Amino acid sequence: MKLLYLLLPLVLLADLLPFQTIDRANRAYSRGNYTQSAKIFGLLKKDDPTVRYNQANAYYKAGEYDKALEFYQKAKGVDEATREYNIGNTYFKKGDLDLAIKSYEVSLSLREDESTQYNLDLAKKKKEDKEKEEQKKKDKKKKDKKKKKKPKKKKEDKKKDKEKEDDKNKNSDSNKRSNSAKKRENKNRKTPQERLTEKELKRLMKKLNEKRMPTMMYQLAEPKEKRDDKKNPW
Repeated sequence: MKLLYLLLPLVLLADLLPFQTIDRANRAYSRGNYTQSAKIFGLLKKDDPTVRYNQANAYYKAGEYDKALEFYQKAKGVDEATREYNIGNTYFKKGDLDLAIKSYEVSLSLREDESTQYNLDLAKKKKEDKEKEEQKKKDKKKKDKKKKKKPKKKKEDKKKDKEKEDDKNKNSDSNKRSNSAKKRENKNRKTPQERLTEKELKRLMKKLNEKRMPTMMYQLAEPKEKRDDKKNPW
């Protein structure tokens, strides 16, 4: 905040209050008693813009921004660039960023100033961030509203869905077992040609058993009768 130190005309002081009143107001301000300082300044001549400006500065420092704005508006006639700068700061403190930006721009149009330009850029950036945040909240609100509109499933519906899912899984397992059994069945199933070959093989084996083929290639000769010497030979 920029302070504008202006001396009140001696004629006005002589007509209204002594120098001690201004001194008291300045001493209260320097000690940080800003509200008290503003009230003391209020005892001075009402139509003096310098007095109203100093009173506005005291209210600003006290954090009473509405009163500060009131007296800054009554301080027309002092340095306008500084007055608009301080009005911009007061609106910034109140969170009225649009009005703060407007006051900073008026101040810069009257006089180029580094501090004023910095505060203007800061106010624009804060406004942009605020708008983004508000847009996020709106989007979230819409999203939440859509979620609320979507009907929630009752316990019975959830139970039915679970039963359906279980049946589906059972059918899936049953189909798997059925397919596996079919594969085994198809594997064991033989074509007519295969069955014929097997039948023929059994027939041949049966015939082979009926022949009672010897297990040895040669049979032993029967033993010769003992020679009877008493008999006549041929």
